[in-house]
Amino acid sequence: MNSRLRTTIAATMTSGVALLSAAPAMAQVEIEYWQYFFDARVTAMEQLIENFEEANPDITVKMTTFPYDNYRTQVAAAIPAGEGPDVVQLFYGWLNDYVEAELIQPLPTDTFPAETIESEYFPMVQAMEIDGEYWALPTAVRSLALFYNKRLFEDAGIEGPPETLDELVDYAIQLTERDGAGNLTQAGLTTGMTAQDHHWWREVLVRQFGGTPYNEDYTEVTYDDEAGIEALEYYLAFQTEHGASESSFMDEPQAAFRAGRAGMHIDGSFRIGALNDTRGLDWGVAELPAGPDGTQSNYSSYWVNAITSSAEGEEYEASVKFMEYVTSPEAMQIWLEVVGELPAKQAVGMTDENANDEVYGPFIRGLEYAHTTIFADESAQRQLMVEMVERVFLEDMDPAESLGIAAEAEQAILDDYYSE
Repeated sequence: MNSRLRTTIAATMTSGVALLSAAPAMAQVEIEYWQYFFDARVTAMEQLIENFEEANPDITVKMTTFPYDNYRTQVAAAIPAGEGPDVVQLFYGWLNDYVEAELIQPLPTDTFPAETIESEYFPMVQAMEIDGEYWALPTAVRSLALFYNKRLFEDAGIEGPPETLDELVDYAIQLTERDGAGNLTQAGLTTGMTAQDHHWWREVLVRQFGGTPYNEDYTEVTYDDEAGIEALEYYLAFQTEHGASESSFMDEPQAAFRAGRAGMHIDGSFRIGALNDTRGLDWGVAELPAGPDGTQSNYSSYWVNAITSSAEGEEYEASVKFMEYVTSPEAMQIWLEVVGELPAKQAVGMTDENANDEVYGPFIRGLEYAHTTIFADESAQRQLMVEMVERVFLEDMDPAESLGIAAEAEQAILDDYYSE
């Protein structure tokens, strides 16, 4: 190689190095994501964030979690102050509150067109649409099913889970144990309106006894009838007549089941992850028992992600990208495998493998006949169900009278909300 060529190559390489050195580094954008603390959900989101950051090296996602009890308070205080999350997780029943308080902003229609959402997601997700705009979307949805303790079933000589409400009562009685003083030591069926039972009563039992909990648009209470009374009496009888349960047993229903001290437990698919981590517990899952005439019903709910009103500029654009990923089929399948909650898109959830899975399958099949309560104030409406049961147990009030009080109070909440 002659000296002139060597000089030219050297000059070219030096120039290239200089250009690389002078080029600005890739701009780094950080967005913040908030959710309430639940072990499996945090683990799943950590995996999603890692995948997202690998595909988008210019974006960093910082996750912050809070205990469930003060999560809403933290969100409500932070966003108006210009602090806190760019993307936030919220329960679907809180959407109206978040929109009215201007805590979140509608999703961009070019990235999340309504017609695509309505063709791909399970129908209950359409509750996230207000006046033609979608404000939030879920990664996963969930339904209810019956968890049962296989060892306790075997000890009691019961071959499999109940298929009807009558069998549910019969099996619960057989699975119940008490000590010499009459104290409950093993519940046949867990009960407690503070957990998932208020959903089971509203959207499942009331319908299975021939009624409806609300009118079609959920603006009017309709469970204050014979069907509602029968459903409530059926529920209360596990404690008052059959002695197969106590709402205060081991403080909360899922704790009793996880400790192996309950034969059956009705809960959401989100409980799968926690049960998988419970050593020594041999459990199975079945669809909810059918009603007296064979009616099947279920309740479906979901947590959604939304872009907050404080996200602007680069943070907003990064938030949209993050929302795209956490609502992708890949993210939904990861969420299913880690948390146990069901993919929100029908094509992902209703695969043969998922629908026939012995654990996920009962929940996924339950979505086909599930109902989603549209809440005006989810917390207040749940509390009325708790009080409805407490009046019977603590004040010896007639169930029909207590139900009537609850219906009147809940109608007042709905009237107040929709009048605005």
